[in-house]
Amino acid sequence: MKAKGFTLTELLVVLLIVAALAAIAFPIGNAILARGRSAACLSNLRQIGVALEGYLQDNAQTMPAIAAGRKSKTEDTPVLETELASYLPNPEVFHCPADHEICEKSGCSYIWNSSQSGRNRRQLEFFGKSGADQRIPLVTDKEDWHPGDPGVNFLYADLSASSKVQFGVNR
Repeated sequence: MKAKGFTLTELLVVLLIVAALAAIAFPIGNAILARGRSAACLSNLRQIGVALEGYLQDNAQTMPAIAAGRKSKTEDTPVLETELASYLPNPEVFHCPADHEICEKSGCSYIWNSSQSGRNRRQLEFFGKSGADQRIPLVTDKEDWHPGDPGVNFLYADLSASSKVQFGVNR
């Protein structure tokens, strides 16, 4: 009578199949998670855009006069997360889900295009592009945390958010 159960060969074949499936599924799972974090980041930038719209309406369509960012939360410098905080109910909007350390130190995962500080909304200018173009980047990720090229998300002057570079320069 033959014993019931698996042979060592059968067990090894099953383990190899499981390992092969895991090797296929792990990168796919990571890619899906990365795309989800990028989508959440874009949502954060859209919310920052809504807050910026409120700020502009309260301040005669003039962009906030703030620094690009800060190295530490203890710095007493007007930055994106301090100037727009009253326009956002949740401070987590300033934290990109793909950022695992910078926001903890500085208070924000995003950087402000300080070349636009204090400018009227209709007088924005960036490398020769005028405010009429509205494809001027205002806020972007501090690092390239997201998959693809360029790996960062942008909030543009028309308050749209995108992972695509949609601005150019005039010569």
